[in-house]
Amino acid sequence: MLNNYQKVHGLLGLATKAGKITSGSEACMEAIEKRSVKLILLAKDASERTKELFETKCREFNIPIYQILSIEEISQSIGKPNKAVIGIKDKGFSEAILKNINGGEVIG
Repeated sequence: MLNNYQKVHGLLGLATKAGKITSGSEACMEAIEKRSVKLILLAKDASERTKELFETKCREFNIPIYQILSIEEISQSIGKPNKAVIGIKDKGFSEAILKNINGGEVIG
């Protein structure tokens, strides 16, 4: 049985193949300002400066931000090396990822 973080990995892979993510600090910051991302996943081992920058920007634009995966885990999920931040552009993918982050199956 897959745990919720394994499901998040799988969803990130699917979202990547579908072209529904943006990755990298500059691209994600631009996407936040354009309001084209629904969710930001920031590596838990990102630099403190990067964490502060993205937490402030996401709060300003009211975009959920989570730090649940490492840089290595994010990079492995999307097939791109050394990515500390990714943005999910699709509402369906972001809702599915949030559901798994928050404990799995949600009824209602």
